[in-house]
Amino acid sequence: MLLLREFMQTFSPNIKNDVLSGLTVALALVPEAVAFAFVAGVHPLVGLYAAFMVGLITAVIGGRPGMISGAAGALAVVMVSLVADAERDYGPGSGVQFLFAAVILMGIIQVSAGALKLGKFIRIVPTPVMLGFVNGLAIVIFLAQLPQLQSSTPVGKWGWAHGEWLSGSTLFIMLGLIALTMFITFYLPKLTKAIPSALAGILVVSLLAWGLQLDTKTVGDLSNIAGGLPQFAVPQVPFTLETLWFILPYSVIFAAIGLIESLLTVTVIDEMTNTRGRGNKECVAQGTANIVTGFFGGMGGCAMIGQSMINVSSGGRGRLSGIAAALFLLSFILFASPLIEEIPIAALVGVMFMVVIGTFEWTSFRIMRKIPKHDAFVLVLVSGVTVVTDLAIAVIVGVIVSALVFAWEHAKRIRVTTREDENAKIYDLVGPLFFGSVTRFKDLFDVENDPQMVIIDFRYSRVADHSALEAIDHIAERYLAAGKELRLRHLSEDCRVMLKKAGNLCDVNVIEDPNYRVALDELG
Repeated sequence: MLLLREFMQTFSPNIKNDVLSGLTVALALVPEAVAFAFVAGVHPLVGLYAAFMVGLITAVIGGRPGMISGAAGALAVVMVSLVADAERDYGPGSGVQFLFAAVILMGIIQVSAGALKLGKFIRIVPTPVMLGFVNGLAIVIFLAQLPQLQSSTPVGKWGWAHGEWLSGSTLFIMLGLIALTMFITFYLPKLTKAIPSALAGILVVSLLAWGLQLDTKTVGDLSNIAGGLPQFAVPQVPFTLETLWFILPYSVIFAAIGLIESLLTVTVIDEMTNTRGRGNKECVAQGTANIVTGFFGGMGGCAMIGQSMINVSSGGRGRLSGIAAALFLLSFILFASPLIEEIPIAALVGVMFMVVIGTFEWTSFRIMRKIPKHDAFVLVLVSGVTVVTDLAIAVIVGVIVSALVFAWEHAKRIRVTTREDENAKIYDLVGPLFFGSVTRFKDLFDVENDPQMVIIDFRYSRVADHSALEAIDHIAERYLAAGKELRLRHLSEDCRVMLKKAGNLCDVNVIEDPNYRVALDELG
């Protein structure tokens, strides 16, 4: 009952807007799903079925109403390796079956991640990484449209083909229709918001191309999208440990890419709509969708930030928008393929170009000189790695670099001041003691010239990790070798617990502030 109530509350704030934005998204999903299927090396219907099933299930049970999921390019560029390896090792035709099995295992991993509440770790992604992710993704979306200006079918990473670029009147007609779509998409909202501007642009350009019989590429030139309902089938692979070890590395990569892209998209949509999604619930939804998809002949998927941007900018806010997009897509496959195949590719490219303009954080150019240099470097790095490799690797690289920079900056902050008190020399330590600062920490003490009693005061410091314990033990051994006694004072409770757990790893005396009336506690 609680789940049903929550579902109804997020179902649709505005039914008309959700349905129309869902139709717009569905139209834009068709060429992308087909292109990503080509990239992965499978039949276009495998991509379309994935877009339908993943989109529908995540819309119904996901943690971010209004977000669109489907067959994604970030996954497709990795899937092609699995398909090729399976075809090589197990024979022709086996690649897609192993892909289905890997997608099911991917879904199980994602559900497990949600059940273990791992979605919260997306909070550790710094702002420069987020900006780099968004900018890099905008560039990737832009590059993914350029193959449509070529004469051959898109293949390879991001759909790049090796055919010839369009020229002459064909090129000018394509560019003209793209420009007209962008013009309508940009200016129509200034006149009316009764219909999503992207949908209006697609309809106007389609009618214009059909009425004037313009010679331009259409969706049908990519592939015939007609098909039936997805059919349940267990992947035809050997059920052996060998198969498990073969698909497991791919499934882990698929799961990581899917969750990272989905959770970052949740964050982006949260900021756009000034609402908050539920990351762990989205992990479970993505996993459930991929498990089902693998059993029904789909290539799996994750959140699609480009389509999500189209949906939100077209007024889609509720679960109905994602549900409508999935059902419209299925209806295209079952009933309306002749009409959909007549839509000019230029109209859909124009819509995606507007998504690029809306996605890219243009303010990042203005703030580059105002933010720390290392943050600017991370922003540019993540953008570049996103384009060269994929989104998951880019985000991981950005987080690692940001963490290293953070550690370096904090390592430089550790320092001491000294004072004499009752025949003891007191070192007042300031700054965190962790792996990055232990080298400097060891150089702060004058063991040879210090008196018999030395106290390190941790009032303004914290012991953070095993490296810090080792450093303290190292200093204690030096004083012990010199016949002197070292004591620690004002350790926080968590630091005291850490020292107790260390046991013989760190043999020092710990004293507390006399005001707290805590007796001497000798550890070791």
